[in-house]
Amino acid sequence: MSKIINHPLRTFKTAWFGKAAKKARIDDTELCEAIKQVIKGQADDLGGGVFKKRLNDNMHRSIILAKGGRYWIYQYLFAKKDRNNIEDDELLAFRSLAKSYAELTSKHLRQLMQDRDFVEICHDDET
Repeated sequence: MSKIINHPLRTFKTAWFGKAAKKARIDDTELCEAIKQVIKGQADDLGGGVFKKRLNDNMHRSIILAKGGRYWIYQYLFAKKDRNNIEDDELLAFRSLAKSYAELTSKHLRQLMQDRDFVEICHDDET
């Protein structure tokens, strides 16, 4: 059964993720395409609003946080050659962060973008 989304679906990357993605030569177009796949269920659902998605011809793994179905946030990136997966304590921290992100208001998002902590990369029909 698919979810019905009654509000804009928005995708962001954190400032840290943006730097890591740039270094790995992963652009926003690839990230937006990957989100489409995640929404279709083509990612590893780690529970609690945490998803793992392969990027960059399977060379990198991204951790995406989405709890509540409104915001998708690229949070963490790692190279497959450097590590196999995230640790259990990291997963718990990401789940907690996803829960916090689910509570973000439009005002909070504007402030995060103004402070350049978040960069919006896809919105609505672009996703």
